[in-house]
Amino acid sequence: MKKTLSIIVPAYNSADYLERCVNSLIVGGEQLDIILVDDGSTDATPKIVDEYAARFPNQIRAVHEKNAGHGGAINNGLRLAKAKYVKVCDSDDWLDFSGLKRLLDFIDQINEKGESIDMIITNYVYDKVGAKHKKRIHFSRLPKQRIFDWSDVRMLIGQYMMMHSITYRTNLLVKEAKISLPTNVSYDDNIFVFEPLRYVHKMYYLDTDLYHYFIGRDDQSVNENVMLKKIDQQLMINRRMIRFYATKIDPKTDLGRYLRYYLEIITVISSIILIRGRSQHFIQLKKDLWQEIKDLDINLYHRLRMRPLGIGVNLPGSVGRKLSSGCYSLVHKVYGFN
Repeated sequence: MKKTLSIIVPAYNSADYLERCVNSLIVGGEQLDIILVDDGSTDATPKIVDEYAARFPNQIRAVHEKNAGHGGAINNGLRLAKAKYVKVCDSDDWLDFSGLKRLLDFIDQINEKGESIDMIITNYVYDKVGAKHKKRIHFSRLPKQRIFDWSDVRMLIGQYMMMHSITYRTNLLVKEAKISLPTNVSYDDNIFVFEPLRYVHKMYYLDTDLYHYFIGRDDQSVNENVMLKKIDQQLMINRRMIRFYATKIDPKTDLGRYLRYYLEIITVISSIILIRGRSQHFIQLKKDLWQEIKDLDINLYHRLRMRPLGIGVNLPGSVGRKLSSGCYSLVHKVYGFN
């Protein structure tokens, strides 16, 4: 059977929650090409992966690799993807059945019409541990029910396209962008989204809640304390994005405008985490990051530095840093992100 959608599931020591993820996918039927990538796990994950592949041979393939991290697992999954479109679902997250059905039906429709879309955007839901109300992220300012390009892209303040919201055309990633994610590094999902956007020309917003983003575990990479411990990895990803933008993107284009906005958010995240680290070491790392932007592209530096968020994370002195940290805490309570 010809596959409609490939779904890559990177899994490292995911035995406690992998079944919830996979069970949400197999209901999509044999239209799905599900690639379970065991990333050198030391728990029961390899056994679970093999059991699913044996039970659902027409839907699931098992891949076992030496530990290469989230990015390495995606790289290996992309080499095997069979369908015209591909999505990544982390092993602690899951997909909504009705949203998945809508996505599959939509892809089948555009394939029947002979159309080709570079990127499909869908909604996602923050499923936060202990939260009574789940925050739904949707893109109210994007055009609906038509194909559009970068000139039509508008976002609410603080909103941007994350890996959870994106389904790519497979060949765009593999043959055009030739994406190769860094291995054994967290936060590579930003590279997965950011760099291929250069090759995206035709988009479609399918207004359906598809992805459930499970957050709030103490060991999660987006936990603030974990991010501080892994700040070198966050900064590595941030710097790669800065270099990519400065050397490959025309800032005067609509794409350049959006990618600069994306870069602004990631740089502000790096900065606020460093501010909340409170030590002189972390404060110096923040200064070094902004100085590197200034040295590489002075125009980019001024555009980022003089925006409200850029000003907010560069307030002078200890009082300025306390104010920045306090504002972050307030926004955290309002929006409920991890």
